[in-house]
Amino acid sequence: MLPPSGQDETDNRARPRHPAPGVSGRALLVLRLILLLGVLVLIAPPAALWRLLGFRRIWPRIFFLGFCAIIGLRPRVHGTPRGNALYLPNHVSWMDIPALLATTGSAFVAHDGLTGSRLFKFLADLNDTVFIARDRRATIGTQIAEVRHAVAGDGALTIFIEGTTSDGTRLLPFKSALLSALEPLPEGLTIQPVLLRYADGPGVAWVGDDPGTANFSRMLARWRPIRLDLHFLDPLTGDTLQNRKAMAAAARDAIAARMAAG
Repeated sequence: MLPPSGQDETDNRARPRHPAPGVSGRALLVLRLILLLGVLVLIAPPAALWRLLGFRRIWPRIFFLGFCAIIGLRPRVHGTPRGNALYLPNHVSWMDIPALLATTGSAFVAHDGLTGSRLFKFLADLNDTVFIARDRRATIGTQIAEVRHAVAGDGALTIFIEGTTSDGTRLLPFKSALLSALEPLPEGLTIQPVLLRYADGPGVAWVGDDPGTANFSRMLARWRPIRLDLHFLDPLTGDTLQNRKAMAAAARDAIAARMAAG
């Protein structure tokens, strides 16, 4: 459900310096953690039952709508999120995931090494996370079937194709290899680039060697709302769908053009 954003390859920027939260900020952090835990306890049992009965995922989206409201994340959608789609957004923060989940209900792609955690595997399965084994081509048929399942019934799947996070002011190279397990694409799958733009990108971004727990705590201790615009751009068409390199290049060009437009 919530694949951790790997920072194995950073954008080569040093950890930003941020003041430690004050007393009121720490109190807000504790309050928000309590509220999040309460919502999770309420949501987890019906979510697990819903999955056992074979119904489509709705509970993760409900949870993350509450999650965004509790932490002060204010996502705003521009354009039309397509169904039966693969979203290719830029990547700025761990908050990209709850924002996309709350606004679209998207599933996500994660590396299969993350299945070692039983808790994470349980949570991820609730949202039809597709675990990609990029080093085992023999599993591609199974992975394609999982992609079809994730997007069935106008669903959506998201890959952070930069492979790591930036501060939101520029794009990193798009790694076409992250699409290799999805090639050839399932018939009828729409490829849609997405620009994620935070009002305070450098202030909220998770970059460099900034520990994930420190960034998480700082965001939850923040009194000001975190405003995020999600721009769902025109889907790729024609020659841009020929292969994974063409798709990655076209998606990056579309996002860069929208970013430059302001």
